[in-house]
Amino acid sequence: MPHSIEKNITELVDAAGVALGASAIHRLDPRAKCLVVVFFIASVTSFGRYELSRLMPFAVYPVAITALSGVRVGAVLKRTLLAAPFIVLVGLFNPFFDREPLLRIGSFVVTGGWLSFLAIMFRAFLAVSAAVLLVLTTRFDRLCLGLEKMGVPRIFVVQLQFLYRYIGLLAGEAQRMLRAHDLRSGKNGRKLSFSTYAPMLGTLLLRALDRATRIHRAMLTRGFDGEVRLLRPLSFKGATDGLFILVWGGFFLMCRFVNLPELLFFAAMGR
Repeated sequence: MPHSIEKNITELVDAAGVALGASAIHRLDPRAKCLVVVFFIASVTSFGRYELSRLMPFAVYPVAITALSGVRVGAVLKRTLLAAPFIVLVGLFNPFFDREPLLRIGSFVVTGGWLSFLAIMFRAFLAVSAAVLLVLTTRFDRLCLGLEKMGVPRIFVVQLQFLYRYIGLLAGEAQRMLRAHDLRSGKNGRKLSFSTYAPMLGTLLLRALDRATRIHRAMLTRGFDGEVRLLRPLSFKGATDGLFILVWGGFFLMCRFVNLPELLFFAAMGR
């Protein structure tokens, strides 16, 4: 258990380091990237449940952003696949309830349930990967400031900043408690049982409340008024940020209203 917490803290630090990159994607205004991601997700989720082929061209966006930003493909896939169990649960029963045959290849029949299940999986994979890339290519404080400038309530933005800032602190506190338990368990390393977990969780809650009180008092002493200020304010550049929105927005609209896979297929057949 302590090892897993250390691993989570390390991954959190690595993600923060990735967001400090110097690529052209990293330098874009957070508001531009947020608008593009929202437009991307809205476009992807607007298709019907059987339109799997129409979703294929949207894979260009996460692939292009990953290549241009220099983010490791493994880092994106690892964080995207964390949502896989929840995605599978959403469409798990589609093959059982929708048995209408839609495609027959020899003796193999593809039913509507399997097609809709695959469409849900691919649609969710695209949406989650776009959100992951947004976080990996944007400093979290600037991302939160961009959300606030776009009209998100300040109290929600501040809560996000505190959660990101202190989740590592809470994990470190839990790690120290687990290490203390292991040191007091002797050489055999007695495993944690439910009767041990309950008081440890209670103690962790009390420590967290105490730490939160002290942090709040320290912030008030330093004049905190509910707004987190950055040394470098956001600046929206039309030449880069505006062009980023226009190019990708136009591409998403084209993918949404033009059947690109069908056009490419007939173009290839015509040749």
